Amino acid sequence: MYEWNEMVQRMIDWIDGDLTDAPTLLRMSEQLGYSPYYCTRQFHALTGMTVRDYIRLRRISRAALELRDTDDRILDIAVKYGFSSQEAFSRAFVKAFKLTPGAYRTARSPIPLAIRAEVFSPYHYLMKEREKMREVHLQAAEIKLEFIPDHKFIGIWDPDSVNYGGFWNNGHNCDEVSGTLESMSHHTLEGQLGQTAGWFYVNGRKGYLYGIPVPADYSGEIPEGMECRDIPASEYLVFFHPPFDYLQDNGAVMRTVEEVAWNYDPIQMGYVWDEEEKQDYQRHFPEGYGYAVLRPVKKAGSE
Repeated sequence: MYEWNEMVQRMIDWIDGDLTDAPTLLRMSEQLGYSPYYCTRQFHALTGMTVRDYIRLRRISRAALELRDTDDRILDIAVKYGFSSQEAFSRAFVKAFKLTPGAYRTARSPIPLAIRAEVFSPYHYLMKEREKMREVHLQAAEIKLEFIPDHKFIGIWDPDSVNYGGFWNNGHNCDEVSGTLESMSHHTLEGQLGQTAGWFYVNGRKGYLYGIPVPADYSGEIPEGMECRDIPASEYLVFFHPPFDYLQDNGAVMRTVEEVAWNYDPIQMGYVWDEEEKQDYQRHFPEGYGYAVLRPVKKAGSE
């Protein structure tokens, strides 16, 4: 039932594996055993774009990061990512981001980069494997203390959402928001992962947030539709599971961590929750970091 989700994800993985020399549609179709026409039709149905357009947008987004992070000549970057000339690269860049490569390199302002598409999820994997018995050995959630200094958080606070799925289904464009935040990744607060979700509280009511933590002295541009808030320094209790297989174990890992995080009494460590003016954080990077829920605390008895 979900065969094509998996096959299109394989195409995406092949493309993103080397954007400077992405495989042709013909080569990918031969590996999958279907005609190029059928492959591109399924790719478009699941991603909303053609293979050619996906490659072009991913290449120009990767090129934008090299403009931001390197001193390489614009022409060299253009050729590296398959553009016939600097002029062709500039036309494509302006069409995608409404400014020239040179202007972007100078300003390094937030732009909506095209992020890697995901069309094969843990849900699809579960449906595919539903008739197989698999014993999963998950370790218990670790609990540790982490200090995060004063910082700012740039993003969206949605009082009508309480989780990741609800947030993106409540009028927020995942590709646009995530792509824009990716263009700001060089501002990420030291020691943090970058794009971060979490929860906040207003009059006891829980909402969901998504954005990026940046240093307290950040004074750059705030993307349209987002806001910047000051977050005071705090200690956090971190409920953590190390790296895991996203497709096979994502749901089980998240349940394991969150069951402990939302039912833990910090008094046994000499702390109490401190969430009235601070926000919880949710880190989700399965293969590289793992999964964690961070809740702010203060010493018991402190004012």
